[in-house]
Amino acid sequence: MSDEAQSTAGDIYEVEIGALSGGAADLGQFRGRTVLVVNVASRCGLTPQYAGLERLHERYEPQGFSVLGVPCNQFMGQEPGTAGEIAEFCSATYGVTFPMTEKVEVNGEGRHPLYRRLVDFADTEGHSGDIRWNFEKFLVGPDGAVVARFSPQTEPEAPEVLAAVEKATAGGH
Repeated sequence: MSDEAQSTAGDIYEVEIGALSGGAADLGQFRGRTVLVVNVASRCGLTPQYAGLERLHERYEPQGFSVLGVPCNQFMGQEPGTAGEIAEFCSATYGVTFPMTEKVEVNGEGRHPLYRRLVDFADTEGHSGDIRWNFEKFLVGPDGAVVARFSPQTEPEAPEVLAAVEKATAGGH
């Protein structure tokens, strides 16, 4: 496979996904930007990570970075709400300003095409494949290819996440 084919094999920009607020979420808006894609849930022990995700988004957004929240209800039904309820919770509780998609499945036969392009990338422990829990994180570089994967327990502002974000936003992934 050529370098060009490899760099676009995991490209997320052409994937069609709805926005939490309705209509289409244009992933093409992230072309040339670094994006942290995170499957999120409102009723999970890890839900407080929303605060760190928002701080990360605010800190690096001026350098071409965004968090993209992807609600999912596949883990013990911890994201049962409607789109409006999810949006209200995120805004009122954590002041979330980063973009959010519609609720999707990240595992199984109904896995959304966005996650089909992400899950083959392994994290530093060698885990690839199925999403383990809410708040698993994928760092996508400006070319649309995955450059890092972090476990659900890894805090958004952990040193390894910050280092990877800084490297990718600087174009050095």
